[in-house]
Amino acid sequence: MESNIFDSFVLLYYKNVRILPLRKRQGCRFAGRAQPATEPTGGEMIDFAGARVVVTGAGGGVGTALAATLHECNARIVACDRPGAALSAPGIVETHHFDLLDEDALHRACAAICEAGAPAAVISNAGWTRAETLADITPENLATELDLNFRSAALLSRAFVPAMRDRPSGSAFVFVSSVNALAHYGNPAYSAAKAALHAWMRAIATEEGRNGIRANAVIPGSIKTEAWTHRLEEKPEILDAVTRLYPLARLVEPSEVARAIVFLASSWASGITGATLQVDAGVSASNLPFLEQIAG
Repeated sequence: MESNIFDSFVLLYYKNVRILPLRKRQGCRFAGRAQPATEPTGGEMIDFAGARVVVTGAGGGVGTALAATLHECNARIVACDRPGAALSAPGIVETHHFDLLDEDALHRACAAICEAGAPAAVISNAGWTRAETLADITPENLATELDLNFRSAALLSRAFVPAMRDRPSGSAFVFVSSVNALAHYGNPAYSAAKAALHAWMRAIATEEGRNGIRANAVIPGSIKTEAWTHRLEEKPEILDAVTRLYPLARLVEPSEVARAIVFLASSWASGITGATLQVDAGVSASNLPFLEQIAG
């Protein structure tokens, strides 16, 4: 049978690729893989080799998991959060307390961070929502949610871009978004802000790629953080109601979200930019309750 172009490519690939042996996982190690054309720093290990990584919202549930994962991967963490937030996890080498809604404080923090050199990655993780339906929206909380969940992240990333251009090993932004950006699950102001964040991420990826800057977004579903602890204390039955919406029948763990973020921030994702990665227990893949209804 005559071979097509795809068949020829596959044969050529398997003839020339060098397969690495499987290795036991340890720390941030993963199983062996085909040797890429350019090996990421650290071989088969995600290794930031002491590079500085900025994390906003570092004192929260996902922020704490990020700090733990980045520490395992030898990153020096620059932790940012609101005044009064506890920032003492292993691997944190710098702390900056400021309100993201205070534009002057935001720019001062970015300038102070860059005085020690450009960070290898900036993870925009901070976010907040309270207005759950259109009926809950007021001009004031609409402005607050758009400012905190989009505008502040946009200003923060724009402030870092000049310093992060043309680093020998490249640099990365990772924006922590939400499934709310993909479909309406409530929280309309928050959803609008996260959808805007995707557009901003793609703008950075497109316009700054030639300068060695990548930009991607991680899209979590409901995350099992302290916010859920409080909800369950008030209404325990909500967990069963919510998990029925998810194909994996559970919420995602902060560590699962953190690992996806760290991957996109690392050299392992060196060819990925302008992309979104769902970590949502499958909720955005389909409408499971709808399927169950029509299946009987």
